[in-house]
Amino acid sequence: METNQISQAPAISPLVIKERTGSIDIAEVIGVLKGDITALHIRQAFTTEVAEEITANFNRNPGLKERRDGVPGQYVGASHYRKDAATYFEEAENARPFVDALFGNLVDPARGLFDALKREFHKQGIELRLARSDDGQANICRALSWSGGGAYALEPHDDVAQVLCAGNDYELPAVAHNTVAALNFYPSMPEQGGDLRLWSHKPTVNDRKSQGVETTGYPYSTAYLEAVPYRDLQLRAGDIGLIDGGFVHGVTRQSGNGNRRLLLNNFFGFARPDLVLWWT
Repeated sequence: METNQISQAPAISPLVIKERTGSIDIAEVIGVLKGDITALHIRQAFTTEVAEEITANFNRNPGLKERRDGVPGQYVGASHYRKDAATYFEEAENARPFVDALFGNLVDPARGLFDALKREFHKQGIELRLARSDDGQANICRALSWSGGGAYALEPHDDVAQVLCAGNDYELPAVAHNTVAALNFYPSMPEQGGDLRLWSHKPTVNDRKSQGVETTGYPYSTAYLEAVPYRDLQLRAGDIGLIDGGFVHGVTRQSGNGNRRLLLNNFFGFARPDLVLWWT
């Protein structure tokens, strides 16, 4: 006789959130990777001038495309989400000149943080590099802009499921057994809303199965998260947000001045004790 499994209440995991203004502390970035810090919010990490130029380069970018993953908006770059490795890396190679065009001659925050991390890891005998295959390698970031409404600009989700289920033709699944760090740079933000909401819940495989999101991590229902505490990070242009992507997170509805939420996004994490991969 079969019995239906009853979903248990989501386990509560404490949030460790660090906030600072201006300078980037590489030790804190590594703290997120090692699971010691849940989220790092750096205000005014890059200048208004850089933020405005990246935004202008995005809006006129010849590689600008409409999203087709259920989230309204536009993007420049490539995403591994629900793609085999050959498709992803081919798209990443094709998108490379358009990603480069986001920055022109700027000293940009994405490459700056990557290079600083690479130097620090090198001292520790750890390699940091872009994920790759025979078909190419990942880009330093992708740019995403939202245009949708609803209760959330981006529904509650986790970033581990998609990495864990990426497939044997990727290097990425090994990272899912450690911390999948989700890193966002914000060149443009609305005056109100568009905040990063982080719930005190790090789902297991069984949790994902109970929600029917075992291969995507998207979306968790409002009812499932109803009793789970959360924190909102109020992000502004020029900020950086770095989180443990294993925790459920989403983006609140945006309103105010009509500015669209534009971010530069990537992921990184330990594939082995001596190797950190970076991808989009």
